[in-house]
Order: sequence, then structure tokens, then C-alpha cells
Amino acid sequence: MATVSPTPLLKDELDIVIPTIRNLDFLEMWRPFFQPYHLIIVQDGDPTKTIKVPEGFDYELYNRNDINRILGPKASCISFKDSACRCFGYMVSKKKYIYTIDDDCFVAKDPSGKDINALEQHIQNLLSPSTPFFFNTLYDPYRSGADFVRGYPFSLREGVPTAVSHGLWLNIPDYDAPTQLVKPLERNTRYVDAIMTIPKGTLFPMCGMNLAFNRELIGPAMYFGLMGDGQPIGRYDDMWAGWCTKVICDHLGWGVKTGLPYIWHSKASNPFVNLKKEYKGIYWQEELIPFFQSVALPKDCTTVQKCYIEISKQVKAKLGKVDDYFNKLADAMVTWIEAWDELNPSGDLSAKIPNGATK
Repeated sequence: MATVSPTPLLKDELDIVIPTIRNLDFLEMWRPFFQPYHLIIVQDGDPTKTIKVPEGFDYELYNRNDINRILGPKASCISFKDSACRCFGYMVSKKKYIYTIDDDCFVAKDPSGKDINALEQHIQNLLSPSTPFFFNTLYDPYRSGADFVRGYPFSLREGVPTAVSHGLWLNIPDYDAPTQLVKPLERNTRYVDAIMTIPKGTLFPMCGMNLAFNRELIGPAMYFGLMGDGQPIGRYDDMWAGWCTKVICDHLGWGVKTGLPYIWHSKASNPFVNLKKEYKGIYWQEELIPFFQSVALPKDCTTVQKCYIEISKQVKAKLGKVDDYFNKLADAMVTWIEAWDELNPSGDLSAKIPNGATK
């Protein structure tokens, strides 16, 4: 039987950003869901290598030479030899929404055996409100078959705009190296049919493997830090972005959802390599979390950029003494915002401008 292609939601308002070092054969599986959309591929590693993209996809591809050419000296804020380079794609996009996925993530099946259209679920999450100020025990009240429970204040039932939709993974869970080492055979087989808003004041570990966000709202905060080549740390790129983003969403009154959709995460990365990357982060984190829990943003921080620059100042003042790396990171955060504003001048009707010519 011929499969009926669903009418794609937000076809002209969403870019799919994929960081990679290899041929993108995995897109074949995603073709029914991704083909209508524009892809931004950020090629990491050796820029002379040719990355093959399956026929029929509308895409633009950027390698390190392109990043250097477009950003000039400001390219120093974009990580090299680390999937953190994906945030360059967020910066050059001109769309209102971003979905980012790793190239080892495949289409998952729901308990009935049906393929999950992860992108469609993310879009539904982003287009419905969040409820960060009061927890609803039936989880997302805006899903069909659910509602606000008795005792939920009517004044809060309109909700607030959703800035981030954080999806999950079947098969290989997103564990850190110590957990990978003690549970090498653990697989996630639990499909939990739930979406919830993360409450205001609560931080969470944001994984960049299956993630969507409203770029127009929160884009400038989605900086994946300085990781990989020449840096003392890796595998904390999405975590850093998540902590900064959540603090800013809490301040500006926006929501972050987590739960559905699931993707199938096909392969575990090497735990020994991961341990080397994470080693410093694992104990720095014990200082980072109290730092983010205590960040106070002044009233005059009314834009994401102002909030982000303020966080960078506090990073320098309070985390600089933990390690000099945080002084470098704080400077890179400022460089990132400068580069973002150069490529996305305010007053630009960014959602209306289509992306440039494809390669």
C-alpha cells in the first residue's frame, strides 16, 4: 500500500540542523518526515572531506572553512571536532524554528509499532503553551484527552509560550561515562507517553540529540559553548546551552517541555573516550549547578541577548576562579552574541526571509 505523506507543518518556518563527520545515509530513513524541510548540515572535522547527502533533500552545507569565512575572527566561538559546532547552524538559519538531530538517531516506533514522526510531535509541543508556574498532574493539559485538573488556578490556564521541546531516546540512553561503564548493556525500552513542562526554578540536563526550539524566542541563548579541539572539556555543550536557556526562560516567562517525541538512538559512544572528555565537567558540575541555581537576572534584562551577556559576566566573576577555562568561555559567550547580532540584525523580519541558495 502506498504511504500517504502527511502535510508537513511549518514547512517554510523550520530548519533541521545536523552536525556530522560522515555521509548522511541515515536521512534515507527520515525521508518521509524530513524531505519537505530545509536542512542545514554543519560538517565537523576535515573540511576537505566530501560529505554525501542522499538525493532529493533541500540542504546547505557548511564546513570549517565556511564558518571561518562567514564569521572571520569571531569563528573562534564555534567549537571544532565536537558536535557543539551545530550551533553555527542556528546562527545562519533564517527560520522561526529549529530541529536538531544527531546522525546516529533513527526513526523510533511507538508501542503499536507505528513509526514516530518526531518532528511533527516537536512542532505540536512548540505550538502549544507551557505551564511552568504550576504543575499539572495529568502532565500536558493541552494534549487531546487531557486537561487541567481540579485545583489548577484558572488564571494560569492560558499558559505561556513554549521556547524549547526536549525529546527523548529509545535504545541507547544518554548516560555519562561512569554510568555507561557500570551499565554497558542497559537499553531504554520504556516508552512513556507523556510531555511535561519543566517547572520554573528547576534545571535539567538538556540533550542536543533530539531537540527543537523557537529560534525567534530563544535562539541567541542556544550557544553550545567551547568544546572539543583545544578545550579541556567535551560532552557538556548541550548541557551548558540548557542551563543558560532555562535560566533565561524562567526570567522571561517562557516554558520548556520534555518527554515525547522519542527517537531510536542507534549506537553508544566509547565510554573511555567519553570519560576523558567529561572528566573535568563531572566535578566542575558540582559548582556549575549551584551557580545556575543562584543566577539572578536584573529587571532591565528584557531580551535574550541582554540576559545572555549578563550571565557571561557572572560566569567570569564567579566561575573564573574555578578554572581559567570559564574566563575563556565567558568571552566566547560575548563573541557568540556579537556574531549572532551581525548575522541577525534586529528589525530583520527573519521569519519572512527564505534561506539562501542551496549547494
